[in-house]
Amino acid sequence: MKKREFLGAFTGSAALLPAAAVARARTAAAAGPVLLTVTGEMAHPNRGPLDPLRDQMMAKQQLAFDKARAFSFADLLRLPQSAIRPTLEYDGQRHRLAGPRLASVLAACGTAGGQLTLRAVDGYAPTIARQEALRLGFIVATHLDGRPMALGGLGPLWMVYEADAVPEMAAKPVDQRFAACPWGLYHIEVRA
Repeated sequence: MKKREFLGAFTGSAALLPAAAVARARTAAAAGPVLLTVTGEMAHPNRGPLDPLRDQMMAKQQLAFDKARAFSFADLLRLPQSAIRPTLEYDGQRHRLAGPRLASVLAACGTAGGQLTLRAVDGYAPTIARQEALRLGFIVATHLDGRPMALGGLGPLWMVYEADAVPEMAAKPVDQRFAACPWGLYHIEVRA
């Protein structure tokens, strides 16, 4: 087959794709890559099961799921935003962290489970009761002091709360306040 014939045949076959599928693909590409995946029983998934090829990190961390809700950076920014000012253990200073409340992320998924495993890119995965995380006011921080957080630093996402505002946590040394707060967050597993 000659090059022009091949390109003509290829172009013609593209017309067979449903317009809605093309529109969804363009919208997903415009939103950017997925930064956070929430799995577990939910009413509002937007993706199917684990794909061993595309979900390499999840597969290597032995995750399995039939459906999930995926969030790009743009998706997270579209949720109502909150800001907190905790003292951080890395420099002992208060910093402004901003992003959607965990409650908003879970509501977007339509989840109702009672236990949350918060998984970071390095495999750190603390589990916390949903009610405790909501009581503490966890946010999925996307910004530190007004700037997006980079992978390789504390980001791009950090599940964190304002420990200074919680008396029992503020009484602890600063390096003991954030054990349930993985930086480099990429996955939340919701279980009953």
